[in-house]
Amino acid sequence: MPSPYLEIKGLTKRIGHRVLFEDVSFTINEREHIGLIAKNGTGKSTLLSIIAGKEGDDGGTMIFRNDLKVGYLEQTPTISTKELEGKNDEYMQRYKRFLTQTKITPEEAQRTESQLSGGQVKRIALARVLAGEPDLLILDEPTNHLDLEMIEWLENMLSRSTMAILMVTHDRYFLDRICSSIIEMDNSRIYSYKGNYSYYLEKRQERIDNMNAEIARANNLYRTELEWMRSTPCARSSKARYRIESFYELEKRAKQRIEERNVRLEMGGTYIGNKIFEAHNVNKAFDDHIILKDFNYNFARYEKLGIVGNNGTGKSTFVKMLLGLEPHDSGSIDIGETVRFGYYSQQGMSFKEDQKVIDAVRDIAEYVDMGNGEKLSAGQFLQHFLFPPEEQYSYIYKLSGGEKRRLYLCTVLMKAPNFLILDEPTNDLDIVTLQILEDYLKNFRGCLIIVSHDRYFMDRVVDHTLVFHGNGDIQDFPGSYSQYRDWKEQNDKEQEARSKEQGTRSKEQEKPDGRNQNRARRLTFKERQEYNQLEKDIATLEAEKKQIEAALCGGTTSVDEITRLSKRLPILSDELEEKEMRWLELSEYA
Repeated sequence: MPSPYLEIKGLTKRIGHRVLFEDVSFTINEREHIGLIAKNGTGKSTLLSIIAGKEGDDGGTMIFRNDLKVGYLEQTPTISTKELEGKNDEYMQRYKRFLTQTKITPEEAQRTESQLSGGQVKRIALARVLAGEPDLLILDEPTNHLDLEMIEWLENMLSRSTMAILMVTHDRYFLDRICSSIIEMDNSRIYSYKGNYSYYLEKRQERIDNMNAEIARANNLYRTELEWMRSTPCARSSKARYRIESFYELEKRAKQRIEERNVRLEMGGTYIGNKIFEAHNVNKAFDDHIILKDFNYNFARYEKLGIVGNNGTGKSTFVKMLLGLEPHDSGSIDIGETVRFGYYSQQGMSFKEDQKVIDAVRDIAEYVDMGNGEKLSAGQFLQHFLFPPEEQYSYIYKLSGGEKRRLYLCTVLMKAPNFLILDEPTNDLDIVTLQILEDYLKNFRGCLIIVSHDRYFMDRVVDHTLVFHGNGDIQDFPGSYSQYRDWKEQNDKEQEARSKEQGTRSKEQEKPDGRNQNRARRLTFKERQEYNQLEKDIATLEAEKKQIEAALCGGTTSVDEITRLSKRLPILSDELEEKEMRWLELSEYA
């Protein structure tokens, strides 16, 4: 049995009259990697801060193993040179090594916080925490402000680590690949799952289904007992007292609610024409830093585009040029007349802190048009995004960072845009909100550009991907980010194999030999996708051909139907023959 590093019993925290969490109990064992999941505003960050000793609690106990070293990466860390004072040589060597691995130069490491970007501050703070070699590592949204390269480096490093880890993250791939246990905070209760995020989703749904079934059974019995309770006191006096007491317990169970609010908003949106935007030979640079170089692109109607790339490659600059917020050096960007942008950015959130939540949305519109004559009030729209009526009249300054981000998202969507541009929309949003946003965007009847480092989110929403490699090199990939990664890994392996083959090939092997060339050749990623699709298409066409032949020979088909099928059969045969020939061609290299 692994030894416990930390035992938490009955932990409670209040902010004024509001109970954030109550009677929270769980254990963190040696080498255990735990993911903490809860909705925004339920105190996830506060809980981590209390465990790290940065904040006090209002009850309960925390029992740490003797001499346990705890490392804590805050959601928005701050850094100063004072933190390094008195550190020994062994620590400084590790710190410099982690700075190198996180792509921080010695010059950047010497700068003050105000001279650094949010991503640079995050990487420096991460290097300092890791250099301390903690036994227990506490991470609050560690992937925020990190680019994909750094996220994947951190993911690989932590998945092999022997440290105990407690983390809060919205990145579901990151969570799935690192954590072996999930703790869910829901309605002030703790639920533990011994498995990764995928296992948690399965077991959580089982729990909800079982709870709903129990509530349904309690409701059936409750109706019977309610009728008895409403009978005359004379009839009730002959019954046992325990039945009356049991009624009130039954009533509590029957009135439970499992809140699984999901957005199913198929908004009609504003009409958008065929012309969206056309970029012709666009160039943009900051001194020697090239963002775009002779960039050309025609955006299609209803296109859903993802943009990925390392920090500093120009992703945000690109969307600002599209919006007219940043000038381009040369070339042209032509926006269609019907395009109506909605823009969500990390810097765009601005609220009056003394304003109520409902008023911030009503300032934009009292109602949102859902299409087909259906309208939702501002309050109803907020409910879909997890703001119940009682929270809608709270002041904005009382909201958590994630709740403010959710409100900001509502204000963008309330304007009914037909072209959404979302720049890092997943930062500070909880997983529940992300699932709601994903469903909304999949049903969104308009154009979409998403700049994000959240691989799971991108895979669920976008049709294809622009990869910003830096120095004006932009690759248009016909698929999701995960498909791009698979293609890149396969392509890199093929290039490496070709390089080795060229280096070792003898003069005899260099002679033309079609059979040898065929054996050495492998399908590309795109060809592999085509090959797999052809197998499915051929099976479908063959099944249709058999159905037509059976109908033509059956004797019960009408004359009109026979005419239609007779015309279809030769077309079908030609299509089938063409696909089979292509399949045979590709199968030589499969």
